[in-house]
Amino acid sequence: MYDLHTRQRALALVAQGRSLNSVSKQTGISRAAIRSWQTRLEPRPRISVHCAPCVRCRPVPGRPAPAEAYAYLLGLYLGDGCISPHPRGGHHLRIACADAWPGLIEACRRAIQAVRPEGKAYTLQKQGCVAVTSYGRHWTCLFPQHGPGRKHERRIALEPWQEEIVATHPWDFIRGLIHSDGCRITNWTTRIIESVRKRYEYPRYFFTNTSTDIVQLYTDALDMVGVEWKPLNQSRAAITISVARKASVALMDAHVGPKY
Repeated sequence: MYDLHTRQRALALVAQGRSLNSVSKQTGISRAAIRSWQTRLEPRPRISVHCAPCVRCRPVPGRPAPAEAYAYLLGLYLGDGCISPHPRGGHHLRIACADAWPGLIEACRRAIQAVRPEGKAYTLQKQGCVAVTSYGRHWTCLFPQHGPGRKHERRIALEPWQEEIVATHPWDFIRGLIHSDGCRITNWTTRIIESVRKRYEYPRYFFTNTSTDIVQLYTDALDMVGVEWKPLNQSRAAITISVARKASVALMDAHVGPKY
């Protein structure tokens, strides 16, 4: 049996792009063991009866702090997050982050750690992505949008205290949504300039989600900060919101920027 630190170290080496063979030679752990750690559920955390108090479970409920970290994490959760029960009580929060964006993975981990500093955030390598995961007894208190089924099949609405946080930190919320289900791309077209056809490039932001409620939360936040947007005409069920006007893209660049 290998302890949790040894498992995490081996998986971290794999997450860096190392082959199973090289990690096995360096650590002395068989490739079969490392491969099984990539696909099995993460090791069960130790559950203490002396659980840190929840800010939402107090006689007078409070708001998570720091609020900007929570707003960002809320955006990530609504896009690519889920909460699942643990067999021994409590819940796991999981945020799926693409391997292509290591900066996003680290930003997600920092946000989880900031919102619940008494817990731990760790990564679990999946095929093509990393699940940033944290165990806690009160994740469902912090994200009351949790429920059975897929998000687009049930109503998603913010609680009044969440609306206050988003209204105070709309850019952090927008950045979380873009980092989960959005992107910044460079489009191009051609124009005739002085009788010569020239290539013209321009950046734009896209956000795509199947839940009309989550899309509405995103566009409401864009309205708060003065970003112009429009929906794209698509035949598929998912809804895509485009930000393409120069001034609005400049605002998004100043506060969100591309994934990294």
